[in-house]
Amino acid sequence: MIYSFSNSGFRDPETGVYNQTYFMEVFNREWHRHIRDHQSLALLYLCPHIHGTISQPQLLELFMKQVQDALLRTSDLLARLDNQSFALGIFETDASGTKIVIDRVENRIADFNRIYQKETHAEISYELTGCICYPSSNVYLETLFETVEQQSLRMRNNQAFNDRLVSL
Repeated sequence: MIYSFSNSGFRDPETGVYNQTYFMEVFNREWHRHIRDHQSLALLYLCPHIHGTISQPQLLELFMKQVQDALLRTSDLLARLDNQSFALGIFETDASGTKIVIDRVENRIADFNRIYQKETHAEISYELTGCICYPSSNVYLETLFETVEQQSLRMRNNQAFNDRLVSL
């Protein structure tokens, strides 16, 4: 039997995307590389609302497959953080590049919802928010995650704000 990294302990068993441990390890490494190379990166949080009352097996996996397919660069990462949220690491990007990725993700989700709505007369809602920054020695990685988490909580609590992508 040949061992496959695509099915290893790096993956979330329910969705097939990377798990939090792997994501944090790679993101930390990329953070330090971006400090050295003076490049910006983005961290996005995606929170799909798939309730336990929906009785379709593998629905979350199918949904996240669409999100994964929207990430065209192999360097970009998608991972499950917890039961309610996923993280997207977009590396070597600027604000306009990040907005392109956000638009692509939202278009893939809209396509998924059109098909899903035909079958079930329902759609999956979600929040997508993030932060772009230039890592440096006076900007801490934890600050980036805290900023995106606060932005995500504001969205979940329906607090109005102008843009889903902020700069740090």
